[in-house]
Amino acid sequence: MSEIMSNTPLARRSNVKIAVGAVVCDESILKGDITIGPKTVIHPRASIIAEAGPISIGEGNIIEEMASIINRVPPGGNPDTVRVQTIGNFNVFETDSTCEAERVGDNNVLETKATVARGVELTNGCVVGPFCSILDPEIVPENTIVYGTKCQRREMNDKPYPQVGQLEFLIRVLPNYHHLRKPNIKPLKAEPLS
Repeated sequence: MSEIMSNTPLARRSNVKIAVGAVVCDESILKGDITIGPKTVIHPRASIIAEAGPISIGEGNIIEEMASIINRVPPGGNPDTVRVQTIGNFNVFETDSTCEAERVGDNNVLETKATVARGVELTNGCVVGPFCSILDPEIVPENTIVYGTKCQRREMNDKPYPQVGQLEFLIRVLPNYHHLRKPNIKPLKAEPLS
């Protein structure tokens, strides 16, 4: 029985790679093969679960309390099928949001209690408003905002700005109040120009 248990996706050993400059609170829940890029901030009680395959998180993302990024095996799916979930750069996952999208581009915001399901691809500059959901498989066009009780959509005139100010503040302040996981990926050396 223990042989079977050790081959299940949840029993696979966690392999969390944290880049130099990332701020990952020790109280966060990280399970599976996860790569966290530089300047990404992961708050306490945020969950990143790599069950169906690796999760790769880029640079400068903010993952707030109780936000969940999950690479889950679909119901009735083959647990041996590996699927990579990719999160781009400068995205914000606000409190209690859930993201199962296979691909998230850059400069997206999932506001409080927003949900993006498996099979959805967020391109760049999208905002999913509070309590809004995108459940059906689709590629969401750039600069789309999903809002309101009926999850209406429109295109924004301007791209959302990366939340660099908030990111810098969190990188400076969180280490004063929380224990952090140590970086374990060395920065890449710049190649000399010829």
